Amino acid sequence: MHSVSAPPSVSTAQATPVAQSVWRTSILFTIVTTVLLGLGYPLFVTGIAAVIFPHQAAGSLILKDGQVIGSELLAQSFTSDKYFHPRPSAAGNGYDATASGGSNLAQSNTKLVQRIQGDIDKLSKENPGKPVPIDMVTTSGSGLDPDITPEAAYFQAPRVAKARGLSEDRVRQLVELHITGRQLGVLGEARVNVLLLNLDLDKLVK
Repeated sequence: MHSVSAPPSVSTAQATPVAQSVWRTSILFTIVTTVLLGLGYPLFVTGIAAVIFPHQAAGSLILKDGQVIGSELLAQSFTSDKYFHPRPSAAGNGYDATASGGSNLAQSNTKLVQRIQGDIDKLSKENPGKPVPIDMVTTSGSGLDPDITPEAAYFQAPRVAKARGLSEDRVRQLVELHITGRQLGVLGEARVNVLLLNLDLDKLVK
């Protein structure tokens, strides 16, 4: 029988350059991809956005008398009867952009049920005989949702009209002007931006 000899082993001298080559390639690849994808691409996209969509790229900020008073993307607290109110918020102490989040309470949680029922009872007295829209008593996942449904806006119209001495029809017409439909006709739901609506509400003359 013929014996099979073992293949010659690779010497340490030959293995070292190969290992160094692998490490060098890995390090260079990491550096290049970090620069291209971690710096170059974000800067490129940000630059394009700033040129094509400057308002949105800057945070959709809203100015009044030269001062930033908010953003179209973030809800604010409105409690006066003269203004439309946003959805309830569980973000921090309410509408806190640094503590965005929901209450994380289950639907069966007694505290949540009592809070919602209390809000329903309060709103029902405000507009007797009308069903309370669900988004008027439930918080969004972020607690910063700037929009409400058209139904929620129309529900509040009588209160706002009475507080401002305006006709309800006039207030409802303003709401209608602020309804944004579904994107491309199919994405999302119709909505009303509360801050923008309230700003235009202040412009109304009796």
